[in-house]
Amino acid sequence: MRIRTKHMIVLIVLASATAIIYGFGIQENNPVLSSKCIGFGTAGLFLIAMPMFLFKESKGKKMRDYMLTNENIRKMQGKKDEKSEKQ
Repeated sequence: MRIRTKHMIVLIVLASATAIIYGFGIQENNPVLSSKCIGFGTAGLFLIAMPMFLFKESKGKKMRDYMLTNENIRKMQGKKDEKSEKQ
């Protein structure tokens, strides 16, 4: 059975959230293990799940469309491009 990227991301997010909640739950009894659980959960979210999600969602999209260039600023302001005015 093949695990899809979407499902794997959801599993990582759930495991990370569970580790963080568990870490806060045992903070009084075992502070060392608590810190490790919270740290691993946070690292799982921001170093594994978030890059996987961003890679999955940005596949096939042009980064130039999302960059703040003079051309895109003019489009946002509703002005015509200088190149098309000169022609």
